Amino acid sequence: MTAVFTGASTLRYFSGRKTMDKTIQTPRLLLRQPKLSDAGWMRDGLSNFAVASNMLVPHPLEIDQMLDWLQKGQVNTGAEETAFCIEHQKDGGVGSVSFVKKNGNAQLGYWLDERYWGRGIMSEAVKAALQWYYARTSADIITSGVLHFNMASLAVQHKLGFVEIGRSEVYCPARGADIEHIDTELTRDVFEAAII
Repeated sequence: MTAVFTGASTLRYFSGRKTMDKTIQTPRLLLRQPKLSDAGWMRDGLSNFAVASNMLVPHPLEIDQMLDWLQKGQVNTGAEETAFCIEHQKDGGVGSVSFVKKNGNAQLGYWLDERYWGRGIMSEAVKAALQWYYARTSADIITSGVLHFNMASLAVQHKLGFVEIGRSEVYCPARGADIEHIDTELTRDVFEAAII
């Protein structure tokens, strides 16, 4: 499976500034920039304890918090500060994949509505987002990680070439506790070898 990056070119011009095309099409999914109109379904998905308990998001998540995050995402940013909504071709919005800059590298984060777990959707979306990121940057390393009990998410990462580089403790608001976190890393060469 290869992701298609839509648009006439990878760069578009907006108000005299270059902006990246941030739309990806896969066989089942459309990854696109978030819009304010996504706030409701995103808040509902992230407010589900089964999802939130695997993440570091506020819990319960209020609509104002979701709108604030979406408004910040409207700012023109580089690849290392990009969020994608995941739209299933039949069902609409089902989750998100994002990159944030942390300690000089892009850090990958993602979530999927519980109703869509176990269908390979997140593997498809993360692979496409990683292909997009590496096609637009000269970066070698992307970091990520999972809470130690989230083996499904760790399997997505392992499949794409991420390796464990350490352990840390993070606060999970939904659980109200510090939780062991498996820190992971992906290099460009390993990713390219993993997707062949």
